[in-house]
Amino acid sequence: MVQVTEEETIAAVNRTGVRVSVVDDHESVRLGLKAACIEAGFEFVLAAASVQEFVDNLDGRENDVVVLDLSLGDGSTVTENVKRVMATGSAVLIHSIADRVASVREALAAGAAGVIPKSSATKTVISAVETVARGDVLNNLEWATAIDADRDFAKAQLGRREREILHLYASGLPLKLAAQQLGIGYSTAREYLDRIRVKYVEVGRPAPTKVDLLRRAVEDGILPGLDPDGGDGR
Repeated sequence: MVQVTEEETIAAVNRTGVRVSVVDDHESVRLGLKAACIEAGFEFVLAAASVQEFVDNLDGRENDVVVLDLSLGDGSTVTENVKRVMATGSAVLIHSIADRVASVREALAAGAAGVIPKSSATKTVISAVETVARGDVLNNLEWATAIDADRDFAKAQLGRREREILHLYASGLPLKLAAQQLGIGYSTAREYLDRIRVKYVEVGRPAPTKVDLLRRAVEDGILPGLDPDGGDGR
């Protein structure tokens, strides 16, 4: 008889109500991910061979996460697929062959919340779905590799104080509390935040929302830690 730990029971309860779909042009992958999601306790919505099929058969149903194959065989582009899925209100988790770094970078730029290699263990895939369903960015080796491999990827060159504000604010603190923690006024913190957004616009990486700022912080290595060599942003 298989013993189920308390942690596994809690995890299964937390997955209840999380709505997941799969888009992959390989039937065996679709069936395997569907079975794994159902066994893990997710609410499985739809399995489709293309984004077009996914959209056509959604029938108003909502998803929290769509596990999307990076390269579909219908002539569609990575950017197009990610944006069409996101337009349905779902986050996107890319399920990828690890050596397609340029395509992974394209998917992340289009708004995908993360990428998980197809070689990953089922438990790792399920954990990634949970992370994305919570609204968190999946900051893993594949994400870092895609960013590092892009020679045209421009950092915003934030100063030390700007990086501190971004670190705290993007981590989830309200701006007022972030200012208090750093011992500065709210208006000063707001000025730093406005300056941060301007700098990201200047390098072609706009961050109008808090989620966008979280992405930029992860991309630039500000989360989960700060760069000790950064200069003072004041």
